[in-house]
Amino acid sequence: MTKTHIVKIFDRTIGKQYIVEVPEDQYILQTAEQQDANLPFLCRNGACTSCAVKIISGELAQPEAMGLSPKLKERGYALLCVSYPRSDLEVETQAEDEVYQMQFGRYFARGRVRFGLPLDED
Repeated sequence: MTKTHIVKIFDRTIGKQYIVEVPEDQYILQTAEQQDANLPFLCRNGACTSCAVKIISGELAQPEAMGLSPKLKERGYALLCVSYPRSDLEVETQAEDEVYQMQFGRYFARGRVRFGLPLDED
């Protein structure tokens, strides 16, 4: 029998907390949805930051989370779409733009994109 964990997910955007029971071999997002949680997501492949959360307590595994740098993972961020619980867990959703900026801002922080210019012009 697969071990299960209680996962508390606080959705900051709507001020609602979901409490779900998730087996260790199941993705948290998918299992939470099966238990009527309505959480943010987009790609479901671990490549974007739409389902990003900050870990408040507990542990999870996210070997397929390509959308987060090792640095952000070390700082306690995770992607629910490709995360497995490893203990009882408490997480909080994050604004996608905040996490995206932390992840990719150094590449795109050069100001607004200007359209209509040749590639070799600045």
